Amino acid sequence: MNDESRAAPALLLAKLGPRVSLKEEAGGVLRAQFDGETLLLGKFSAAALRRASELTTGRPLSGVGENDLPEEKELRGLVQRLALHGLVEYRLSRGAGGQDIVAVEPQIRDYRPSLQKLGATSRFVLSRFAYLRRRGEDLVLESPLAGATLRLCDARAASAIARLATPRSLAELRDEPDFPGEEFLALLVDCKFAFASDPAKGLRAGEGDEDLALWEFHDLVFHVRSTNGRHANPTGGLYANAHLPQPPAVRPAWPGPVIELAKIADASDSAIAATLRSRHSERVFDDAHPITLAEIARFLDGAARIISRQKLSEDEGEEMEVAARPYPSGGASYELELYLAVDKCDGLERGFYHYDADRHALVAIAVTQRQLEAIIDDGQFAMGAPRPPQIMITMAARFGRVSWKYSGFAYSLVLKDVGVVMQTLYLMATEMELGACAIGVGDIDLFSRMTGLPFHVEGAVGQMAIGRAAAQGAP
Repeated sequence: MNDESRAAPALLLAKLGPRVSLKEEAGGVLRAQFDGETLLLGKFSAAALRRASELTTGRPLSGVGENDLPEEKELRGLVQRLALHGLVEYRLSRGAGGQDIVAVEPQIRDYRPSLQKLGATSRFVLSRFAYLRRRGEDLVLESPLAGATLRLCDARAASAIARLATPRSLAELRDEPDFPGEEFLALLVDCKFAFASDPAKGLRAGEGDEDLALWEFHDLVFHVRSTNGRHANPTGGLYANAHLPQPPAVRPAWPGPVIELAKIADASDSAIAATLRSRHSERVFDDAHPITLAEIARFLDGAARIISRQKLSEDEGEEMEVAARPYPSGGASYELELYLAVDKCDGLERGFYHYDADRHALVAIAVTQRQLEAIIDDGQFAMGAPRPPQIMITMAARFGRVSWKYSGFAYSLVLKDVGVVMQTLYLMATEMELGACAIGVGDIDLFSRMTGLPFHVEGAVGQMAIGRAAAQGAP
């Protein structure tokens, strides 16, 4: 990179995402078209419509200014609207017609990059959660903490990232011949790919809070990438590998001697065996006769209430407090909490509640109607159901309860516990003749917004819909 290009400050430009186009209609109405879908963006002035074409290649992000032209304010609103629907990305570039350093791909809907002034005396270091990987023919920088993915457009950016493996001051980085510039470092800090280190704390403790220090790299990546809310990758039953042969539903039998257990088993079923065999998922609920508060009380009492509290001494000399529930938990951690998004329940107001398993009580949490409808609608969509579930239960993990003790497989234990709790809720619903359906994936960012809890402190890890099952054959 020559001295002239290094001296030129890099600019953040807003640009339409891939496969997105704008269409002007009569009356100054603008629509966005993408992947066969259409989004109405509103009515704009003729001046704003003329300049909207700048979004095809990228237009500089502008802040709010007293002397802004009216069309500037309109275009700023247009970019914000597009960003809310994930239809815009950003370029860090040497001017509108210059070379891109990186392309910024938002992973959270309302993410908007910002380049803040960096401290001259601070020393910056790469986050231990940041990683470079090949994606197709691109090199991308990702992190479960980041609100965006950076697509590297200049190989020298990768060199600068590598140098941040050890803390460096801005002055030291400027002395490097291929340093992309202060704006690039500011973007890394804004996206949480890098942070200002504190020598007194050390690198692990100095990044984020004490709860973040409990996480290992692979666990946090798995948590974010196996749920919705903090990445923009396609998820769900997409049949991405349908071009390959489907593995058989029943494994081919092993050769060898066979012992026929059916000939020696007791012919009578136990009560638990009968319940297990009658358990099935219900996706349609009877809204004319919704689940009642009394049934919710019985359901939670049998499946999730704390039944004992004690302190246990570990072999290593550590003492751990245990609050046991009716199901097993890895290391007796009992890290899972239940939150209820209630749409219809006889005797309970529509709203969002935490189940206090110690007091056997529901505690109302203030959320917006939009948030409540979003979590319920997500459940309906995930089930492919004709109507919303009456109650959506979110299982949230207090991750530190597990990672305080276990290393290497802490998040794996959390997911095993989720499976145990799901089966417990299923069996309790079956015994009570209620309908239940496990949900494959939830939105961890939505849950974080509803509770105000950071996603890495207490985050959604499982969901289940429950309610009064509709009669067989009912619509």
